[in-house]
Amino acid sequence: MKIAVSAAGKTIEDLLDMRFGRCEYFQIHDTESGDIKVLENTGQKASGGAGIAASNQLVDENIDIIITGNLGPNAFEIIEKSGVKAYKCSSIVVGEAIEKYKSGELEEIKMSGPAHHGSN
Repeated sequence: MKIAVSAAGKTIEDLLDMRFGRCEYFQIHDTESGDIKVLENTGQKASGGAGIAASNQLVDENIDIIITGNLGPNAFEIIEKSGVKAYKCSSIVVGEAIEKYKSGELEEIKMSGPAHHGSN
């Protein structure tokens, strides 16, 4: 299983970034191989449509799960249609967020948060 986490840095000791479309990095953790792939979020520098760019970037990576703070309406729609499940987490260390997911402690995101329209 591939778990993508919106992150403020490149290691599992860095904090989860509550922003999805504007986070700096996505860490993709492969639970079977133990590999970690770090992607610079293409959406963070977009003048608009950051959530769309970020969502498409992760869908292209064939991920199964996203752990983040919130998803705006456009990101939510893309992720939901792709069959990827998203989970809400507070700004804690990435490794801890993954453990909380594995132990069933995270809430699934079943509806989008507010649209940001270029902010955050």
